[in-house]
Amino acid sequence: MKIKQYQKISATLIFFFITLVTSAQKLASGPQVLTFHSDVDDTEQPYGLYLPKNYNPKKKYPFVVMLHGAGSNHRLALRRVFGKSNAEGESDVEASRYFPEWKDVDYIVVSSFARGTMGYQGVAEKDVMDMIADAKKRFSIDENRMYLTGLSMGGGGTMWVGLSYPDMWAAIAPVCPAPPAGTLELVPNALNFPVYFFQGDADPAVKVDSTRKWVQRLKDAGTKVEYTEYPGVKHNSWENAYKDEFIFDWFARFQRNPYPERVRFATSQYKHNKSYWVTLDDFTPGTTALIDAKFTAGNSIEISTQGLKAFSLNLQGHRGFKAKKPLTLVINGQTINVNTDGVLTLTESGNAWAVNALNTLTSAKKKGAEGPMTEAIADRHIYVYGTGGSPSVDELNKRRAEAQKAMDWSVYRGDFLGRVMVFPRLLSDKEVRPSDIESSNLILFGTKETNSLIEKFSDKLPMQLKASATDYGLAYVFPVGGHYVLVNSGLPWWTTVAENSPMSRQASPAPMNVLGRFQDFVLFKGTINTVVSGGRFNNDWTLPAKEADKLKAAGVVEFK
Repeated sequence: MKIKQYQKISATLIFFFITLVTSAQKLASGPQVLTFHSDVDDTEQPYGLYLPKNYNPKKKYPFVVMLHGAGSNHRLALRRVFGKSNAEGESDVEASRYFPEWKDVDYIVVSSFARGTMGYQGVAEKDVMDMIADAKKRFSIDENRMYLTGLSMGGGGTMWVGLSYPDMWAAIAPVCPAPPAGTLELVPNALNFPVYFFQGDADPAVKVDSTRKWVQRLKDAGTKVEYTEYPGVKHNSWENAYKDEFIFDWFARFQRNPYPERVRFATSQYKHNKSYWVTLDDFTPGTTALIDAKFTAGNSIEISTQGLKAFSLNLQGHRGFKAKKPLTLVINGQTINVNTDGVLTLTESGNAWAVNALNTLTSAKKKGAEGPMTEAIADRHIYVYGTGGSPSVDELNKRRAEAQKAMDWSVYRGDFLGRVMVFPRLLSDKEVRPSDIESSNLILFGTKETNSLIEKFSDKLPMQLKASATDYGLAYVFPVGGHYVLVNSGLPWWTTVAENSPMSRQASPAPMNVLGRFQDFVLFKGTINTVVSGGRFNNDWTLPAKEADKLKAAGVVEFK
């Protein structure tokens, strides 16, 4: 009897504690801050969240992603998208400390921190995508009602992220946008969702003429564009654009069609190679490839391509495709009839297209192995200095300091820009563990004589700088074992002027930014203003003949 009573009491207590824990884990409605774990640098990254009242996980909710502007953050951005600017006389620092009350909307809303002010490419882009993935795991989100908006730098990020991942969004809304380099080539991608621009005509930071040109470009490309221009308004047009939760009412008009009749998609990166039912499989990174595929009737698709050697179609689930009937493809005027289950790959050879398996060379450029050098620092990476060659204490400290300068992203840039909050690791070659090699891109400083990891990979790397070439700098990226290795031998890639120059304060611009000046490789003499050779490796990761000749003529590079 006592045993049964004990079991009953135990069961009751267990139920109580489970109920208590479940209750404790339930998030409150309204604005708040969550985090996700970033494998870029093993940090917890914050993002703003708005959870609607009476959130029900059994219901699918529309989802808004908000991107902040320069000098801002996730907390301010969450306020802004709900139309809540700073109170009279209130600074951004003061406004960041609390969330005011606002009208409830039946949306889940997230706002990224994305490391502060660094744009929305590279690590910041990855953070946005990781934030979205985290929110999808936690909450019940309707993937056909996902929307993107942002202001200023975040308006440019809205265009970059929106056009790089066009099959994710039902609509996007850039406010006074400052789009980054590379966005222009993506204009064709805004075919299957509407874009609403907002702009003040007196904006001194983002000129109205720039936004007007973007509006016209998209209209010319057939995008459904809306545009509101505010007379006399400066760089605070978001106060009008987001007033009274307007943006949620506008977004509510649109849903994504995951199987559009037509897909038009441009890219120059394998990391962005898919849109709806089309994947671009073989092209030259750094050069824009374009496909335009349209159903003209049931099981009939007309396709035009530019700069493309192979692509895949996944038509399963598309109402225009029936698996039991032949599929007719007209590719650049060539007709192909094929029986397929809906998943097929097309390859081009000698100006003729054929249904084929994708036989990409193991050495070919592909997603995760395409360059340029900035891709090595766009994900998890470690900076490694060498200890070889019996260096003196001073020499070893110099090597460490050089690598540390590249590693230190979080240099203070003043009250407005603040710091870029990325914290990669710095190790000596002796401290790198097998798990680091397996999980990380490696930024290696030195030569095979001074850095044991450069020596370890020397049979896989295409070239080495001679140890005697002290007035040269060589930097290049190369895929090794499923990750990037970036080698910097001789002078660091950010060398601009001599330390004793009157302009010495300019001698160390942020190395992460300088890297964006180059592509896959660069050899320079003295400073980065005197480039001997540079550019992209061929698609099979060999050197272009013209640049190989320049490197050989310099007499300071050894080849594998």
